[in-house]
Amino acid sequence: MTERTVAVLAGGLSHEREVSLWSGRRLASALRDSGFAVREWDVDGALVERLRSDPPDAVAIALHGGEGENGSVQAVLELLGVPFIGTSAPACRRAWDKPTAKAELARAGLLTPEWVALPHTTFRALGAPAVLAAMVDRLGLPMMLKPDQGGSALGAQVVTESADLPAAMVSCLAYGDAVLAERYVTGTEVAVSVVHDGTEPRALPPVEVDTGDGVYDYTARYTPGAATFHCPARLDTPTLAALEETALAAHHLLGLRDVSRLDAVVDEEGRVQVLEVNVSPGLTETSLLPLAAATAGTDLGRIYGAMVERAIRRG
Repeated sequence: MTERTVAVLAGGLSHEREVSLWSGRRLASALRDSGFAVREWDVDGALVERLRSDPPDAVAIALHGGEGENGSVQAVLELLGVPFIGTSAPACRRAWDKPTAKAELARAGLLTPEWVALPHTTFRALGAPAVLAAMVDRLGLPMMLKPDQGGSALGAQVVTESADLPAAMVSCLAYGDAVLAERYVTGTEVAVSVVHDGTEPRALPPVEVDTGDGVYDYTARYTPGAATFHCPARLDTPTLAALEETALAAHHLLGLRDVSRLDAVVDEEGRVQVLEVNVSPGLTETSLLPLAAATAGTDLGRIYGAMVERAIRRG
């Protein structure tokens, strides 16, 4: 059989460019080890011409943030008729917007922390002090703030004092035009990756994230040793099963394809509270999908190799 050619897309111009490059290099190496001919392409002005003049058999997307997760790159690939691993453009847009995704999952009966999403114009038009006071009255403190779009926990922070809210809002809005404020839920933070490397999508073993007394922010995600991971998570069997069921349900409800990652908290009552769903999970040395894959007895090359074949058959 002719060797399959895969173009791994990484980089781009988002705030998460460096993380994307790390993911791309690791994915490219794994696919080469599995027998694929791999091209590593940045997402820039030359990409469309490359895809037209030298089309690969399939594209593997290792982009994080911006066009790589909001459906823009996926829409271009669909326009060009290039098979790719991952979710379609419309479903990417739905998952990328955190309030939209949370609303859809909540309507379907999944638990997610109570929230409000407001653009920066609301704070300017109605007066920031009054709006922030209303947020505290409704959601309480501590409160989780994050941009309504984006990944890698950029701009996300926990606020414990009302006096710290204005500065936290400004920091959060540096990464987006609107802020998502959530009721802070204490418990065990867990990530569950879903992959479609066989006949049906399956959930990999849940990974527990332990940051001590800290927050699982950008630094904790990508600094070796800043967080401790346990896979499978140190939870009882029924809770592990509930996490896997919730990840699969969210994957289907949002119309996701091939690969996704659910971020959740198991609260003090043992309930799974969905935080968000990611359509392009990180693949770096400190990322959670590779760890879950290893615990399940497989690796990135086998998982993504199977998804390459799926993408080609779809195309």
